[in-house]
Amino acid sequence: MEGVYVGIDVCKERLDVHILPQGESFAVTYDSTGLYRLCERLKAQAPELVGLEATGGLERLAAAVLSGCGLQVVIVNPAQVRHYAAALGERAKTDPIDAAVIARFCQAVKPPFHPLPDALSRHLNELIARRRQIIEVLVAEQLRMRHLTVNSLISGAKRIIAALERELHGLDGEIDTVVRGSPMWREKDDLLKSVPGIGSKTSRTLIAELPELGACSRKQIAALAGLAPFTRTSGKWKGKSFIAGGRAPIRAALFIATLSAIRHNPAIKHFYQRLVTAGKPKMKAIIAAAHKLLLILNAVLRTKTPWQSA
Repeated sequence: MEGVYVGIDVCKERLDVHILPQGESFAVTYDSTGLYRLCERLKAQAPELVGLEATGGLERLAAAVLSGCGLQVVIVNPAQVRHYAAALGERAKTDPIDAAVIARFCQAVKPPFHPLPDALSRHLNELIARRRQIIEVLVAEQLRMRHLTVNSLISGAKRIIAALERELHGLDGEIDTVVRGSPMWREKDDLLKSVPGIGSKTSRTLIAELPELGACSRKQIAALAGLAPFTRTSGKWKGKSFIAGGRAPIRAALFIATLSAIRHNPAIKHFYQRLVTAGKPKMKAIIAAAHKLLLILNAVLRTKTPWQSA
């Protein structure tokens, strides 16, 4: 018997739902009443997967409620869904059509199901995301202050920078309390920081935004971090390798950590110098070193063995 797949398009006021293979479409209000009705209706269908498109966090409540009802919920990448729609020749874009495309995408691709993060994990994710936002604003304000010449404006910029630094310090303390307060996260934190080049900030970012670290294969974890090299070739034409996709915050954190590891981690330092000596451009050598560092971290968490220099 063919499995049942559900696609849900999320907007602020309602949820458009499409069920395959029945081809049934309906909508419910995006509130407690609508979510309760949706849970009861979908549980009767016993779907293989329920797919929701990522919409900047608007989908989180629906995903949490449906997952709490015992349904297997996946958050699908909007770019992948749009490419799939284009492959189907579906040019029109309405909420019911989007729900149908999401359902067909889940039916055809069967994206892997991962349990949704618990409340503590969501808390840490929000803290890390907020810290990243404050750093972006802080750096922008520091750059703007360099071009100011009016004393009153410079004083105002300094007050803003001081306030942001206080907020950043408070967030760092809260993140440390959350991570060190969990035995599992404390163990991960200690293992990750045993690798030269990995500090507290990188460790907490990896714990929050790459929970699969230590539980995936080398290829899978590289793809999740956006450090898996892709090569384009056609006949006699040989294209260049490049990286794409993945989780940008993870890639950025690993890039910074790699610059430190090149100086302080013997394995990464030797690997980087060998590539540069062989004629590899420095940026490509850094990316390759970041890939190697990620694989080391994955192995450290998988084996639960602290770093040991050869």
